[in-house]
Amino acid sequence: MTELPPPFTTLAATHRHDAVIENSEFLAFAERADTPEAALAQLAALRTRYPDATHHCWAYRIGPAYRFGDDGEPGGTAGAPILRAIEGQGVDHVMVVVVRYYGGVKLGTGGLVRAYGGTAAECLRTAPRLEVRPRQALQVSVPFEHLSGLYHLLGTWDARRGEEAYTGAGVTLPVEVYPEDVDAFRAALRDATRGSAVVDSEA
Repeated sequence: MTELPPPFTTLAATHRHDAVIENSEFLAFAERADTPEAALAQLAALRTRYPDATHHCWAYRIGPAYRFGDDGEPGGTAGAPILRAIEGQGVDHVMVVVVRYYGGVKLGTGGLVRAYGGTAAECLRTAPRLEVRPRQALQVSVPFEHLSGLYHLLGTWDARRGEEAYTGAGVTLPVEVYPEDVDAFRAALRDATRGSAVVDSEA
């Protein structure tokens, strides 16, 4: 059986935080991203939305994968602090882009690190969060007369259900339940169908 990924905390919705530091505007955007392609698409969308900005600096963390970009700022002063902000806030599957409009005052390397990292961290700190818990996929088959009992159990166990497939003996459908609920769900289904249900784990 395939090992399930661990739970993680991500963002429930796109979030924005603006700051003005030494006349420069910093617009931080944070959003959930489940693939590098999705993260880079968000960057491209913000480049299109703010084409006249001086810099579009960014970082993403998706499980073990991460990348960041300084977009013309001195190396290590923008993308890396944004990545550290993501890690410091304990979120995953997240892309953060900080758009800068230069205000005429040079911040220096330390000032840039604080500006980019601080703006990103505040954006993430105030963003709505979502706990993502993986579910175990099961294939459930029950005779027709026990279908209502199955649907009642799915609601009780907060299970997701897929498309029904009808067979000569009854109904088969894919179901997803939290890993810690699998054994209890099997037992409850066995009781509800007087042992006639068949539950297979999907690899």
